[in-house]
Amino acid sequence: MRVEINKEYLDKLKEFVRLQADDEAHEMIKSLHPADIADLFEEINIEEAKYLFLLFDTDFAADVIVELEEDERNNLLSVIPNEVIARQFIKKMESDDAADILGYFDDERKEDILSYLKDHEHAGDIVDLLNYDENTAGGLMAKELIAINENLTVKQALGEMREQGKDIDNVYYVYVIDNKKIFKGIVSLKSLLFSSTNNMIKNLIDPDIRTVKTDTPSEEVARVMEKYDLVALPVVDGIGRLVGRITIDDVVDIIREEAEQDYQLISGITQDVDFSDSVFKLSKSRIPWLLIGMFGGICGSIILGAYEENIARFAELALFLPLVAAMGGNAGVQSSAIVVQGLASGDIDLQSIGKKIFKELRVGILNGLVCGLVIFLYNYFFSSTFALTITVSLSLFSVIVFATVFGTFVPLMLDRFKIDPAIATGPFITTSNDIIGLFTYMIIAQAIYFQII
Repeated sequence: MRVEINKEYLDKLKEFVRLQADDEAHEMIKSLHPADIADLFEEINIEEAKYLFLLFDTDFAADVIVELEEDERNNLLSVIPNEVIARQFIKKMESDDAADILGYFDDERKEDILSYLKDHEHAGDIVDLLNYDENTAGGLMAKELIAINENLTVKQALGEMREQGKDIDNVYYVYVIDNKKIFKGIVSLKSLLFSSTNNMIKNLIDPDIRTVKTDTPSEEVARVMEKYDLVALPVVDGIGRLVGRITIDDVVDIIREEAEQDYQLISGITQDVDFSDSVFKLSKSRIPWLLIGMFGGICGSIILGAYEENIARFAELALFLPLVAAMGGNAGVQSSAIVVQGLASGDIDLQSIGKKIFKELRVGILNGLVCGLVIFLYNYFFSSTFALTITVSLSLFSVIVFATVFGTFVPLMLDRFKIDPAIATGPFITTSNDIIGLFTYMIIAQAIYFQII
């Protein structure tokens, strides 16, 4: 039965915690999913969370710790003794999750926690993973997998699988290696079940399997698994030896984190922050792009200041300044958003930048013609001068074409120089196009409007 975590529920649970009523408190939370427990811990203080946490059995506690947000996890682990962390959590976790937990501690505490593990092979696997950059395939992978030698018979392989699979929660693939542990491919469970027990594993191998190396960036790992609909991905070292596997649950976290980071960059937030962070940290993450936007506004005012006398004389010209600037910003953001999305999904080949820019140029021309025609018709019937009609229409067309190409070019160049292109989708593009739009509008007005009037 699903439990609703509301105020009444929380008040009752906190009262049991205050009274140290172990049985009653455990009864209230025992039916909750680990993800629900993680949400619950956000509503109570650290001492209450610690008390409840120590009521869980070992396997359930390990599942809960994985579900917690990073800050909540760090706060909780900071008040739990090292021996408890080792024997109640790390011991039961797969190597990748255990390495993630230990990665939050300093070296001295890592060593102390690992010293309580009696399974030295498990401890060694965790230490190996800690040596990899967390943003690479090596940092994502788990050591736990089923790997059988290609020279075994099906009967021998089944026995080996039973032995290796004891400590593995989910078996997605059976990996095949040679005598030097070089990865050769996979065998399906179906082929093992329906083949003769005397058949050799080497005869059943499917070699056409995607792999990644230990130093492959995590973003590339996520892209490969997403593109080929994989639930697990083997990881090999520099000479092709099988060293681990990455499962879909780890990649989902990467995809989510990347999406959150890109969304913040698009919004002009330069650091990875959330609502629970301090006022100072939140302000620090936002102020750089606010200052850049303010600088852009100053540049715009300088441009308008150069034409102050003419604008004062012909007030109707100023009415369309916001329109031209806004349309340029919108067109630029649209094109840059499409490019950033294409780069993230791997659909855009950086070898064909010129082709992509030329395509967006044609899109910009078409959009510019449509918008220019609409504003031309509006001004033709409602404006007092034909000069204004021509000036605004031509300016809008020019600004949309330029902004579309500029919004395409910038993220492609940023990606070429290994800079996150998502920063080009927000304030950078809008501010730049505002300035360029105002400048273009005034130049065309100087060439057409002021000459005719």
